[in-house]
Amino acid sequence: MSLPFDSELEALMAEYRKRRARTAELQRQIREISGTAVTARQTVMVKVDAQGGLLSIEFPTGAYKRMAPNELAEAIQGAVAEAKVKALEALGELMTPELPRGLNFVDLVQGRADLTKALPDEPPMPDAVREYIDTGRVPGRASGGIDE
Repeated sequence: MSLPFDSELEALMAEYRKRRARTAELQRQIREISGTAVTARQTVMVKVDAQGGLLSIEFPTGAYKRMAPNELAEAIQGAVAEAKVKALEALGELMTPELPRGLNFVDLVQGRADLTKALPDEPPMPDAVREYIDTGRVPGRASGGIDE
């Protein structure tokens, strides 16, 4: 027995499955994102993940041995900050197409975004479902609701 909205429900479920698969792919791609930065004098090279977590610190030359501790610390901190910016930019490039129009990715992750822009005032749905919600009648039926 066919029920009202079977085809609409199938279409919604297909869209859900598609979005779920895309989400899994995005998650995989996010795990691969990193940012790398090298100081101007090639004393320090750092790599961070998409969340800014430090993955590696390297000293490509022996120049770090001649640096004062505070100078080396500043070089490391500066390289980490630069690498974080690069990772955030890469993450933004990946995620921006997935966001609703009007939402800025950097603003979103920094808590400055207007999240009311993330969802429309009314959820998207087929016209037949909208008519049923508004009137209580199944389109194409002579009278009342589903229970008749």
